[in-house]
Amino acid sequence: MKLQIKVDGKTYEVEVEILDDGAEPPMPEFAQYQPAPVSYPAMLAPMAGEQDGDEGKICRSPVTGLVIRVNVEPGRPVQANDLLMVLEAMKMETNVTAQHAGTVKAVNAGAGDSVKLNQVLIEFE
Repeated sequence: MKLQIKVDGKTYEVEVEILDDGAEPPMPEFAQYQPAPVSYPAMLAPMAGEQDGDEGKICRSPVTGLVIRVNVEPGRPVQANDLLMVLEAMKMETNVTAQHAGTVKAVNAGAGDSVKLNQVLIEFE
């Protein structure tokens, strides 16, 4: 069947095919996307070239965000689960805590600093 269509004052002649009642045109087949499984610790692992020696002696940022508060300074002893600093990402606060007991050697980010995922925040002796 032929139809005339006006678009912006111009007339076009188009040909339209009417399908049988209830029949639908075939749907194209799409490849199914399957994301690779990633475990949470793997996401926090340093990327190639980012290794800083003994990973047990450093604390990395778990998110990309802004440092809100730093609770430690160099020379201060900490126990496992002590609050080291607070980060903000997407209006949510994330507490960064010590994984084990030790003494703070260096603090590499201060309040107001932007930090990246996996950035070294604190070094231990």
